[in-house]
Amino acid sequence: QVQLVESGGGLVQPGGSLRLSCAFSGGIFTMFSVGWYRQAPGKQRELVARMLSGRSTDYADSVKGRFTISRDNAKDTVYLQMTSLQPEDTAVYYCTAMILSHDYWGQGTQVTVSS
Repeated sequence: QVQLVESGGGLVQPGGSLRLSCAFSGGIFTMFSVGWYRQAPGKQRELVARMLSGRSTDYADSVKGRFTISRDNAKDTVYLQMTSLQPEDTAVYYCTAMILSHDYWGQGTQVTVSS
């Protein structure tokens, strides 16, 4: 059974950086597309970034140029490097792994941007 475990969230000041990690287990990691979503209080969950199986990437307009998604297939891990963080980036961040019509989700990690 596929499991995803996020880590790396926390409290950061505006303008700061964080790197989120997502450890994958229970499947053949290289067969999955991966992504990060976030959900702020009172808002719907939204796509932040995704990396398809061919390594092409897609970002939300609000994070382009600030966030970078990457994966380490040797470690079965997905990363989200976040820079120039702003208060509006405050949310619970979720890792997802996708194959065919199946989506798998982590439990989420809180990112709070505040002075």
